[in-house]
Amino acid sequence: MTLVRPEDVGLSSAGLRRVDDHLRGYVDAGKLAGTLTLVARRGQIVHLSALGQMDRERGLPMRDDSLFRIYSMTKPVTSVALMRLHEEGAFQLGDPVHTWIPEWEGLRVYRYGHHPTFTTEPAARPITMRDLLVHTSGLSYSISERSGVDAAYRKLGIGSGKVGLREMIARLAGLPLEFSPGSAWGYSVATDVAGYLVEVLGGQRFDDYLREKIFEPLRMADTTFTVPPGKISRFAASYTRTPEKPLALLDDPATSHFARPQVFLSGGAGLVSTATDYFRFAEMLRRGGELDGVRILGPRTVRYMTRNHLPDGKDLASVATRSSFSETRYEGIGFGLGFHVVLDPVRAQVPTSVGEYGWGGMASTAFWVDPAEELVVVFMTQLVPSSTYNLRGPLRAMVYGAIVD
Repeated sequence: MTLVRPEDVGLSSAGLRRVDDHLRGYVDAGKLAGTLTLVARRGQIVHLSALGQMDRERGLPMRDDSLFRIYSMTKPVTSVALMRLHEEGAFQLGDPVHTWIPEWEGLRVYRYGHHPTFTTEPAARPITMRDLLVHTSGLSYSISERSGVDAAYRKLGIGSGKVGLREMIARLAGLPLEFSPGSAWGYSVATDVAGYLVEVLGGQRFDDYLREKIFEPLRMADTTFTVPPGKISRFAASYTRTPEKPLALLDDPATSHFARPQVFLSGGAGLVSTATDYFRFAEMLRRGGELDGVRILGPRTVRYMTRNHLPDGKDLASVATRSSFSETRYEGIGFGLGFHVVLDPVRAQVPTSVGEYGWGGMASTAFWVDPAEELVVVFMTQLVPSSTYNLRGPLRAMVYGAIVD
């Protein structure tokens, strides 16, 4: 990977060194095992910095090509896959999801109760395809603690990785929605459902579709649902914070379920990738759906996906359900078809541009694209959960502080 001088594209080398100095403090204090930060402007990578270790137990240093669990950074990839099919005329965004999942017709909305005894009411309207991408579907997540619906997801193993996509769809058919579709925003398994619909509409397995239509054309050779044996030596260990230790091993690469064939191909959280692979995906988006002569989406589709699709143009603070989990702030932030979208940098308290978009993952990874500044940033580490430390806010401040033109 060729790097150019930051000054050649209007960035300060000294300013970007502050990023490393800041992150090195977390590594030296034992709060993070290691980090990998990629900063690019105008299509040129100017900063690719590996700090610390990717595997403390084996004493392996972080590498430029280390493999990371990107968890919810899978969601933008799945959203792009589904929108490719939209461009082919396979569906319209306003189509009811039950057109392709008939057993979902007539889903009702939770009022109270616990599985299997719920009191429900009729939904105002069916779930649409757009609802899945915007997280306004009324579906939930087993990681949430919002209602008896979340507890039912945990009880039935929905999103647990132990059942396949089709079985997840069948189990969801027997559960109520948390809210009427389109009336609120709630982070959920909706993007896993989108992955299932890529299979249905694309006529092939979800992983095969992603490989053939996105990963191979973009030369994302290390992005996959399963880490093959020959690449385990590059697979970073995952950590968490415990009362006893500031950093404790959570997932050993050698025994990780990511090192085995996946039963559940999660469009919401299942991929492993590298910083440079994900840069190629993000740079494709920044260029309007094309990279190195390969077109994945049309430019108008990308612009449409990265506009705010929340009801009445509101921000997440106005429409998110109580205690809804997210990988972003709520104030001044909208949501598009698979991405957060900055509406008001002042309210969002981020020194970024209106229209910046991106997302993060449960292991504290993050990316964003700023079309106005022609900027792409990919940050990789492996600390669960992402709320442990505020890593993304300072990273944004330092990157934007390094822009000097």
